[in-house]
Amino acid sequence: MSCYFVAQIRIKDKSEYKKYIDKAGGIFEKYKGEYLSVDNHPQVIEGKWNYTRTVLIRFNNKNDFNDWYHSAEYQNILKYRLKAADCDTILIQGLD
Repeated sequence: MSCYFVAQIRIKDKSEYKKYIDKAGGIFEKYKGEYLSVDNHPQVIEGKWNYTRTVLIRFNNKNDFNDWYHSAEYQNILKYRLKAADCDTILIQGLD
């Protein structure tokens, strides 16, 4: 069953965040992740939105997600994102 990683991000340090972005794409692809959306200006329909970026990534299954998220490669760059931004992230299951 597919799953989706959703990240709501408030970037505080663009140069530090860039260290993350420069390497993230290649790692996602290696672990079968697929960017579905990266939006810096989503349209707010209800409520308040206190983020500067929203990211939606699809994985074929939870094992692929776990392999990616817990990989040494990802953990090595994750520190840049966590230092540069406040992040709220969730993993949700697909309907397939």
